[in-house]
Amino acid sequence: METKQYSLNNPFKETKAPETQTGIYDDALKLGKELIEKPILGGGEDRIRVQHSKNRMTVWERIKVLTDEEPNITYQNWGPNLDGASIVTGILNIKGRDVAVYGHDFTLRAGSMDATNGSKLARLIQMAGTHGIPLIGMNDSAGAYVPAGVGGLDGYSEAFTALRKISGVVPSVMLMFGFNAGGGAYLPRQGSFMIQSDGTFFGLTGPGVVKSVLGEDISAEDLGGPKVHGQSGVVDLVTNDELGSLRTAIRLLSYLPDNNHSFAPFYPTSDPVDRFIYEEDILFRKTFNSPTGMNTPFDITLYLQQICDHGEFFELQPQRARNIVTAFGRIGGHVVGFLANNSAVSSGQIDIGASRKGTRFVRFCNLYNIPMVFIEDTTGFLPGRDQEHNGIVLEGRKLLDSIIDLRTPRLTLIIRNAFGGAYATFNSYFTGASMVFALPTARIAVMGPAGKEYVYKDEITGVQKEFLANVKKGMSEKEATSVRDAKLFEIGQKYEKELMNPKEALSLGSVSSIILPGYTRNVLSKNLSFLMSKYKPAEMSGPQREFE
Repeated sequence: METKQYSLNNPFKETKAPETQTGIYDDALKLGKELIEKPILGGGEDRIRVQHSKNRMTVWERIKVLTDEEPNITYQNWGPNLDGASIVTGILNIKGRDVAVYGHDFTLRAGSMDATNGSKLARLIQMAGTHGIPLIGMNDSAGAYVPAGVGGLDGYSEAFTALRKISGVVPSVMLMFGFNAGGGAYLPRQGSFMIQSDGTFFGLTGPGVVKSVLGEDISAEDLGGPKVHGQSGVVDLVTNDELGSLRTAIRLLSYLPDNNHSFAPFYPTSDPVDRFIYEEDILFRKTFNSPTGMNTPFDITLYLQQICDHGEFFELQPQRARNIVTAFGRIGGHVVGFLANNSAVSSGQIDIGASRKGTRFVRFCNLYNIPMVFIEDTTGFLPGRDQEHNGIVLEGRKLLDSIIDLRTPRLTLIIRNAFGGAYATFNSYFTGASMVFALPTARIAVMGPAGKEYVYKDEITGVQKEFLANVKKGMSEKEATSVRDAKLFEIGQKYEKELMNPKEALSLGSVSSIILPGYTRNVLSKNLSFLMSKYKPAEMSGPQREFE
């Protein structure tokens, strides 16, 4: 009987075809393999070594950080020399989501732009808008390719236009690597968010041009480094290196929706929303029972940790206008945008920088269906000559306009000060708030402590007259002053007790209810879940207002 022979070899595995006479088909296969490999080789080993010597990754190495999966590269070889035209475009799967990605290949012509790769980039951007997927841009470009003449400018114009067209349709995250100038700086700032790492530069022109035109000596770091752009708000986030930027982009993306007609990703949380938060009670107890009492500043980010799932939140523009905090977080799994006054800096007063920072963030949340939580603790808008001369009225109005225009569910929590125009601006019921809550420590009034001069004008005048009369009767000025100050203190305490509290706001329906510290997360989560269950994500419609 014949014994069957078994083999462990995979019968479906590709095997080498039997050698036959080579011909046109084999030449075509060889050409195909060369064309597929050409973009990956970039400018060659020497140029890659130069890139690494500057502590910079190649575009392909950056892509590998963004995803472990094989990238779907579009338009592999586009350009007169079939060299990929110094820019790589494709669709990546990042943590289960399709994301359009482009990256300049600095090993080829220093990542410069000409007409052909401008069209290549524009097609990718348009594809992102058409299919409703986010965009990540990895910018590492010297600008327009000078030998291409006007073609380089045409390429930028086409890319500018495409990126502007998808603004408000899909979110985009722009990463700044290397040295970028001219169009290489303008293009990425059209994106939703910018991330810049240390040791990089971008700007209208480089230090050499500034020297030749203005005679001014300045380093690249001082002209367009991350410290400069982080302070001005040109960039939203600063990181230590390229790896940090790429991982920050992935984390930021987890808070963003795919497009303007979908929700940001919902992640069920294991952090109970109904637990009592002892840390919240301790925070306020230590703050308000301190010697400075209700005038004690504290860092609002400590409070955000108590509200968010597992204490995690993602702050934007942390380098500038720290008197207001903008951040993404999750409450009960839902992504929310936080706009919070920070009394640890300038008493939380709203100045021009804070207004601009807040306006941009609110408008982004409005475009992309992200609910908002406003945490209020401010004595008002910052007065003064510099603020008035630089347009606080205009910038403050823009913040108010953005809040009025907000269409997503929005909650307000007043934790302490809410005075005057700042109260009226900061998402009150009358500017469209869904719900307004207050802690028992809330002080809601037309004016702060100075308001006693108006409310108790007659009593204060009487105390001053009594002071003069006591001095005239022979009482020592020191004793008369002590008597006067004691009575003025009593008036101040009376003002605090009668008017610097949430009682009047409750009686008028300006505040719906009081929340005791420790229960805030529970109340916010309950109301947010209800509001989100009734909200349908959609792109914005209706009239376009005159101001941004």
